[in-house]
Amino acid sequence: MTKFLVAAAFAAILAAGPVQAQTKIQIGCTATSDCASAMVAVDEGIFKKHGLDAEMVLIGINSNIPAAILSNSIQIGGPTSTVFLQAADGGLDLVAVAGASIMNSTSNANIAAFVRNGITIKEPKDFVGKKVGAPGLGAFLHVLFVKWLVEKGVDPKSVNFVEVTFPTMADIIKSGGVDAVLTAEPFVTRMTNAGLGTVGARYGAELARTEPIIFYAAARDWAEKNPDTIKKFRAAIAEGAVIINTDRDKASASISKFTKQPLELVKASPPNQSEPALKAEQLAWWIDIMSSQKMLQSKVDLNKLILN
Repeated sequence: MTKFLVAAAFAAILAAGPVQAQTKIQIGCTATSDCASAMVAVDEGIFKKHGLDAEMVLIGINSNIPAAILSNSIQIGGPTSTVFLQAADGGLDLVAVAGASIMNSTSNANIAAFVRNGITIKEPKDFVGKKVGAPGLGAFLHVLFVKWLVEKGVDPKSVNFVEVTFPTMADIIKSGGVDAVLTAEPFVTRMTNAGLGTVGARYGAELARTEPIIFYAAARDWAEKNPDTIKKFRAAIAEGAVIINTDRDKASASISKFTKQPLELVKASPPNQSEPALKAEQLAWWIDIMSSQKMLQSKVDLNKLILN
């Protein structure tokens, strides 16, 4: 009888077909809400539904993401548009595989130059001679700030920029290690509530742009060898984006979990808008700005930047 049951069970397994192993991928992002579509896709089981065993990996500085991708420490990363373009300009063979976040009136209002106590900033020229921390030199917030300075008639070379990670900004501001940091919510509110300083400029709102902030990228060779994984990733990100844009509670819970920020603080600031679609022309403005800032040494081919 026992042999019969074993045989029957084995036959049932064969009839059901082989168990589909889930493809494991690691997705690297910094401690911001820009990769929220991936965060919620992990937490809500969306990746698993599409056959992917996805894990979020926290990266301290955005400019470290391209190297992490090419070393296979992560398979997909969320570089800012500027970091991605600099990497491509430098010869790193990366390709964008899906959109993550875009600038809009809400996200732009969340961006600020936060100034420590004891420093007074009343106008753009007051940043001259100041030590300003950016979460990656050449990254999104840094390039935007330089663009803002130029538009206000201030020479960016007159400002001393250094790299400061998001999680360490409060401590460095408190210690006086920098005069200001280029940051965004929920860090602005957190430092304000802690009495560490004040907002010196809402430069994102003043620029009022609508281009991509961060998108998901991979090594071209890996992406071309794993088209099915890319297809599943895109489908999961599209579902995650809907949740981010419509369900504040789920979005906040996932962002809080990944960034290690208090949930109530995260809820106080709307997440950046998620936009899975990505077109080459959306990067044209960034290329123009970066070229004007002499951040690009060659003519970047827009048609090769996004995986079809």
